[in-house]
Amino acid sequence: MTKLTLLGTGLMGAPMARNLLKAGHDLTVWNRSREKADPLAADGATVRDTAAEAVAGSGIVISMLSDGPASDAVQEGAMDAFAKGAIWVEMGSIKPAEARAHAARFAEAGLGYVDAPVSGGTKGAEGATLAIMAGGDAETFAAVAPVLSDLGRPVHVGPVGAGQLSKLANQAIVACTIGAVAEAMLLLREGGADPAAVRDALKGGFADSTILQQHGARMTEGDFVPGGLTKFQIKDLDNVLDEAGGLSLTLPTVQAINDRFKVLRDEMDGGDLDHSALFLQLCALNGLR
Repeated sequence: MTKLTLLGTGLMGAPMARNLLKAGHDLTVWNRSREKADPLAADGATVRDTAAEAVAGSGIVISMLSDGPASDAVQEGAMDAFAKGAIWVEMGSIKPAEARAHAARFAEAGLGYVDAPVSGGTKGAEGATLAIMAGGDAETFAAVAPVLSDLGRPVHVGPVGAGQLSKLANQAIVACTIGAVAEAMLLLREGGADPAAVRDALKGGFADSTILQQHGARMTEGDFVPGGLTKFQIKDLDNVLDEAGGLSLTLPTVQAINDRFKVLRDEMDGGDLDHSALFLQLCALNGLR
């Protein structure tokens, strides 16, 4: 049993917390809106009113907060409360530069840091099958790997910041694939083929993917209850383009897809829909229902 803290119990954090409890860990949780954390008490978690109270005494603190500034603010407010030698594991999606800055702050305080963002959405969080991309030194990663294994499959991808860079690459692939799948599903629907049958036919082929099977079904069934929020997809793609700009790179496909997601958010009130709702923007672009 390891004494852990998890900060941020939203769509991803809550099922992650339940998996840590199932694995037998002594878990304390905190969320800015306490009502999102309170239900975890029934699963055995200790719920605290402040982040500082939540991190006290924990050897590993997992952050599943919305973005870099939110994580930064919580760190600053709780810095004096961390246990000696504690390790902060940043599992939210932030900028690589933010991860490096946060790691330097923790190092000055004698604390460890690993950036370990995830892929797999709410299904992966619920099933403890998340893809976990971890950046940090090898010794610190080894110290947290057993806990991360209770949430999914952790892989050490390089130094601090490499985990976040890997997540940006992941999000670029996800977003562009959603765009391609949306176009394919619309083509099938309007052409008179059965999209579900075609997805079945494509299983195991080069075009097959989790996005084709899961999000393709969402698109044809009109199910856009959020697993991965459109507004967070945009946040990640903005970070992709910011990182690319710093490397003097142009990513035209990512730019085009991000522009379309922003139409969905800003002109169609779709920021809180699942990111597969890009299908709705494509339908609107074509003057279709």
